[in-house]
Amino acid sequence: MKKIKIAIAGIGNCSSSLIQGINYYKDKDSQEAIGLMHWDIGGYKPHDIEVAAAFDIDKRKVGKDVSEAIFAAPNCTTVFCKNIPKTGVKVQMGKILDGFGEYMKNYPDQNTFVLSEEKEATKGDILRILRESGAEILLNYMPVGSEKAAKFYAECALEAGIAFINNMPVFIASNPEWAEKFKEKNIPIIGDDIKSQLGATITHRVLTTLFKNRGIRLERTYQLNTGGNTDFLNMLDRHRLISKKESKTEAVQSMLTERLADENIHVGPSDYVPWQKDNKICFIRMEGKQFGDVPMNLELRLSVEDSPNSAGVVIDAIRCCKLALERGKGGVLYSPSSYFMKHPPKQFNDDKAFNLTEEFIAGKRDD
Repeated sequence: MKKIKIAIAGIGNCSSSLIQGINYYKDKDSQEAIGLMHWDIGGYKPHDIEVAAAFDIDKRKVGKDVSEAIFAAPNCTTVFCKNIPKTGVKVQMGKILDGFGEYMKNYPDQNTFVLSEEKEATKGDILRILRESGAEILLNYMPVGSEKAAKFYAECALEAGIAFINNMPVFIASNPEWAEKFKEKNIPIIGDDIKSQLGATITHRVLTTLFKNRGIRLERTYQLNTGGNTDFLNMLDRHRLISKKESKTEAVQSMLTERLADENIHVGPSDYVPWQKDNKICFIRMEGKQFGDVPMNLELRLSVEDSPNSAGVVIDAIRCCKLALERGKGGVLYSPSSYFMKHPPKQFNDDKAFNLTEEFIAGKRDD
């Protein structure tokens, strides 16, 4: 079986979990593959994914083999697969832009963010590495709020002629101008902002749909999240949080028949707690009216390891992108985007998004 060659921009916690997972499932079979939504997509298993190129800007990662870099500070996610064989792929210096947030200058547990002294890459450098590596898909794992960096890597994917998966909340696939660029070049794109396998947003969406289906009128709700990884640190800068908050809020609003007024819904990261590391704790409260206009409310606490929670979804997104490449399908992949992403170009309820994605995988829809 051929490999799916990927390039990764940003070797943080999410990349660490993804690469650990690729190796973790190598010795498993379909019966042992706990934690996957799909064992096989189009004949590709999780371990058929191979890292061909990687970019970062931290001194502790640049120049190291990917197998070592994924465990370098400030990464703090759970290590569930320690023995990662050497990949022969070294992390290359990337483009800095706004991928280096103000709060990263004084990272509490690691003293400072150690910006690499290597010369910053140019677009020409990135394109050369992508082309020489044979990468077919570029994954964007830039920190939250990296608007310029995300768009830079999207441009690189377009110019290199490779597919793009936008795992972060910068609106590219859901921006009509960007979507048209990928359509014109017949290059697949999945985005924007990866959903967790079972995280705060997907749980909030399902509960919102449950309220609607059971005749409960939702009147107000909040979702508060705390965590201790670098994304939560970056989001202390409220300006970097704007697109993330919009993405999460719209993911919930889109499940309602009538949108809640802005003052009656609050969805978004709330604070940085260093000792939580990559563990995210979510608090959801939903207030409504049931039969006879009688008030009711629901409160939920969810604790998940943030990065593995997204990696199980990205593994599926990669393989769906590969199917699109094999089928000669470019532009936005609407069905996989609706199921895998918080802010896709087209929002559907999760049952419909699941069915549309299954049809896409089976080749029953061209998207």
